[in-house]
Amino acid sequence: MANTGYLRLKWAREHMDITSNIRQRFIEEKPFKGIRIAMALHVEAKTGVFAILLKEGGADIKMASCNPLSSDDYVVESLKNDYNIPVFARKGETQEEYYDYLNKIVDPEPDIIIDDGGDLTNLVSSDEKLYKNIMGGNEETTTGVVRLKAMEKSNALKFPMFDVNDAKMKHLFDNRYGTGQSALDGFMNATNILIAGKRICVIGYGWVGRGIAMRLKGLGAIVTISEVDPVKAVEALMDGFSVDTVENAVKYSDIVFTATGMKNVVPYSALLKAKNGIILGNAGHFNNEIDMESIESKNISKERVRDYITEYRLENGNRINIISDGRLLNLAAGQGHPIEIMDLSFSIQALTAEYIVKNHDRLEKRVYPVPEDIDKNVAEIKLNALGIKIDKLTDEQIMYMNSFKEGT
Repeated sequence: MANTGYLRLKWAREHMDITSNIRQRFIEEKPFKGIRIAMALHVEAKTGVFAILLKEGGADIKMASCNPLSSDDYVVESLKNDYNIPVFARKGETQEEYYDYLNKIVDPEPDIIIDDGGDLTNLVSSDEKLYKNIMGGNEETTTGVVRLKAMEKSNALKFPMFDVNDAKMKHLFDNRYGTGQSALDGFMNATNILIAGKRICVIGYGWVGRGIAMRLKGLGAIVTISEVDPVKAVEALMDGFSVDTVENAVKYSDIVFTATGMKNVVPYSALLKAKNGIILGNAGHFNNEIDMESIESKNISKERVRDYITEYRLENGNRINIISDGRLLNLAAGQGHPIEIMDLSFSIQALTAEYIVKNHDRLEKRVYPVPEDIDKNVAEIKLNALGIKIDKLTDEQIMYMNSFKEGT
């Protein structure tokens, strides 16, 4: 259908209350007038609405994908044809195409970048011609923030970047409830396998891992958590999950979800001990959480057994099933996070980009947290949109909170 992408964008816009509220002001004030913004995001309906919002605020937008398998081709076409936004993305990009598209969105040089995963930031930071005029940028995912902080530590970060991932209205909801739902949506779309009664290992108990484990438990799975952080391991135990090493857990698990942002958390050596027929899916940004390089080089045979599943027979004769080539399964095999969740995240991104325009002259070349008032503003807009009222501290309570004299 020629208008499929347009209808997907329209549906998303109608369910993004916070974005709609911000749009009214952006259209009137044009805070991005004359500002060039390069965006490297998963190009689908919600990110499309975000790009349209910035354009309505006066920005000159160029957009590419941040993942070779996450683009919605219908949405890409609608953004180009219906909204006149230059988009360089397609589902199933080659490695060469992926970086070619990133280079296209930084020509001419952008003023602001909006990134997911850190590839765009790394590209711009490596070329003085590109970074010399950058006001700043946003990074929205855990993997990207880890890279940003490493770049800052190594003096490789050449402009200010904001850690949107750790804003409260982002990680508490997007990472937990967004990924918790979308990872299972992608899994079900790929496998059509029953969750209830299955032994499932979730590797990583950050906000993403918590969300996935919570949803799996609610559907009747027997969930094991694997962690390297002793505090998170204790938390998982007290949340009612068993805790085990990856090496042990894969021996009895029917399904594995990776959610760490770390490389090779499922090493090939562990897969040789894994339960025959195990299904593995990755909810982290890059396709390196499962050791795909070794799987591809050492398998005896491989076969595409479903649209999104490849079965590999390993050298010990056992079969393993990988969803979407080890890439982000909630987008590669699904539609990504729920619309209302991304409404929260992209509203924070939009307001933080506006903050950069207004304050870039006094920002340093480092990683900044999202200003607290932006976080609270987004929360307040969301509550108002839902028609929910909350209490406020009285003057007496404020005085009590700031005093140390009153006691027993």
